[in-house]
Amino acid sequence: MLLDSREAGGAGSDKTENDLKGLVFNIQRYSIHDGPGIRTTVFFKGCPLRCKWCSNPESIGSQSEILVREARCNGCRRCIEVCAPAALSLASTGLWLDRKKCDLCLKCIDACWEDAIEVAGRYMSLDEVVDECRRDEIFYHNSHGGITLSGGEPLMQADFALALLERCKLHGLNTALDTCGHVQWPVLEKALEHTDLLLFDIKHLDADEHRDGTGADNGLILTNLEKAMNSGKARIWIRVPVIPGYNDSDQYIEGLARRLQGMKAEKVSVLGYHEWGRTKYQSLGKAYQLSGRKPLTEERMCEITGIFKSKGLDATAGY
Repeated sequence: MLLDSREAGGAGSDKTENDLKGLVFNIQRYSIHDGPGIRTTVFFKGCPLRCKWCSNPESIGSQSEILVREARCNGCRRCIEVCAPAALSLASTGLWLDRKKCDLCLKCIDACWEDAIEVAGRYMSLDEVVDECRRDEIFYHNSHGGITLSGGEPLMQADFALALLERCKLHGLNTALDTCGHVQWPVLEKALEHTDLLLFDIKHLDADEHRDGTGADNGLILTNLEKAMNSGKARIWIRVPVIPGYNDSDQYIEGLARRLQGMKAEKVSVLGYHEWGRTKYQSLGKAYQLSGRKPLTEERMCEITGIFKSKGLDATAGY
């Protein structure tokens, strides 16, 4: 059984491998969007960036969080009756959670028969995660797939992420690491020793624009990308989330393509903006910052992909 966030300390410090626990908010089997072949993607909680377009807002914080899906609530009040700190109530708009009062006891989740209340982030042991990943081992081999660490930023839980990558390699599994790159180089360098494919995000080349869109400077990210390229330790796919009105102009895309021309990236994945995660913001009691922003058309995505290809880069629209 998974442990809740109060039953385990964070991964790291003086813990042995058997003591390590990682805060995971999802393990997605049969994933085809996070690297080649059929994969199992392990989603870590915690991220150093605050991207305005993030489709996994439950991944940002480094603690477990409660999601309240009002549309599923039937008003039975069972969750309210078991909530000792009285953090839950029924308002005119539906079920409401006072997050300042919530102590993450998770009793409300057990009491809810409609799955209107969920937890994002449970601590798992290394053995639990590895066992889950190995369930589809036959599919990895037949499709040239494997395991992908994603998030959030997996390397924010460095000890657990590194141990998981190493353990997967010991079992002969192909490994991919999806990173925003905003981590200390020694940590990323160590991870590359057990990583077959590095999925490296580039949000914006301009420092001010990057800070405006993500809340952080891009200096460390670009330095790490260059070091990872020069290390030759892993195949590298560049991932470019294209956000309307932010980094979708021909001028910017052409500049990025020229920047990538001399690098050793295997391919560029052009990822279109979408609002699939918008309802999660409401469930977390957060505001979605890009309301009204329209996704790019398929034709425009093809044009952007064509710019990368015109510079001699292997580029695909989508994953």
